[in-house]
Amino acid sequence: MSIEHYENFPVASWLLPARLREPVGAIYGFARSADDIADEGTLADAERLRGLDRYRSELDAIEADRPTQDPLFRRLRPVIAEHRLPLSLLRDLLDAFSQDVVKKRYSDFNQLMDYCRRSADPIGRLLLCLYRAETAQNLAWSDAICSSLQLINHWQDVAVDWQKGRVYLPQDELARFGIAESQIAAGRWDAAWAAMMDFQIDRSRSLMASGSSLVHELHGRIGFELRLIVASGFRMLDKLQHVRGDVFSRRPVIGKGDWPGILLHATFG
Repeated sequence: MSIEHYENFPVASWLLPARLREPVGAIYGFARSADDIADEGTLADAERLRGLDRYRSELDAIEADRPTQDPLFRRLRPVIAEHRLPLSLLRDLLDAFSQDVVKKRYSDFNQLMDYCRRSADPIGRLLLCLYRAETAQNLAWSDAICSSLQLINHWQDVAVDWQKGRVYLPQDELARFGIAESQIAAGRWDAAWAAMMDFQIDRSRSLMASGSSLVHELHGRIGFELRLIVASGFRMLDKLQHVRGDVFSRRPVIGKGDWPGILLHATFG
């Protein structure tokens, strides 16, 4: 659960209880390194997919109680056992990373949300398992928060993703607002783009709000960290709304000046 997805995934945060810092770090190491295989460097697509398949083989070895070869998985293995983490969630992440290698467009919002279900929602679900708080309602709220954060990241990164050959904005919605991909390539903001981004921002805000009751179910430092994450998400939506979705001139980010408001929202919101 993170405004920058895995880039700012909470690693050994001072807000986390000490007993959870190593498990969170092990999960982060898995997610970050697998995402890097899919997204970083100059590897050919076939090599990226083979790298992710090697990760699947390591998960298969854990499931079959066979030795694991990669130090990353030797670190992850006891965390999976102690906290009974569902391997299906880790496999979902690998499926999403593989999809990023081969799928560059999304025909509609349902298709995009299916991607979010595998690329973002497993992170929240894994954390709830660590917290021993994985009730059906909590999982549903977590999914809403995580999917919203993933969407926010996509809206921040329209220009960045274009350079990677990807467009996460649903194709049918681009057409509805009269926007061609050539406009993204040119980095051209206009009234039609602003209206389309307002629509995306409002929907992401509603999704975030629909899951925000989770902050009242998790207590202590864990709960406060979640409050910060949710408040950061709402703050980023405010920043995107303020520039009417003009992510071409300058990519909106959370800066030092945003933190007083985020802390206030997390404390009293």
